[in-house]
Amino acid sequence: MAGFKLTTQNGEEIRFEFYHEDAPSTSAAFKSILPFTRTFYHARVSGQEIWIDDVPRLDIIQENATVFTEPGEVVFGPSKPARAKTANCFGIYYGEGKGLDACNVFAKVMEADKQKLIDLGNSIWKNGSQELMISLYEK
Repeated sequence: MAGFKLTTQNGEEIRFEFYHEDAPSTSAAFKSILPFTRTFYHARVSGQEIWIDDVPRLDIIQENATVFTEPGEVVFGPSKPARAKTANCFGIYYGEGKGLDACNVFAKVMEADKQKLIDLGNSIWKNGSQELMISLYEK
């Protein structure tokens, strides 16, 4: 099963699985822009989320879109419809949260790595932004 992994500055890896059935277009489009490195920030309004708004651009429609997510889910803001407030934003929820506008939910942290994601989210919340690398993961 394919997915992606997030690598922290100290080399720790956190693995995610794509929702190939529920969000096939978003999963494929996201896979096509890997790898990339960006500085992630903690969300101010949407809850326990780390996010960026300078991800490589994806021209995707809404699919599996919602403002409600489960802890560990990953979202990407679609570029269509044009009114989307979250267009081209990429977020990872490590706990409770609610988005500002509907985003495509397209992946989830692997259960074995859930605590590592929680620890990373809390670290960014308490200590500030962190540069993370996102790359392909295949098991």
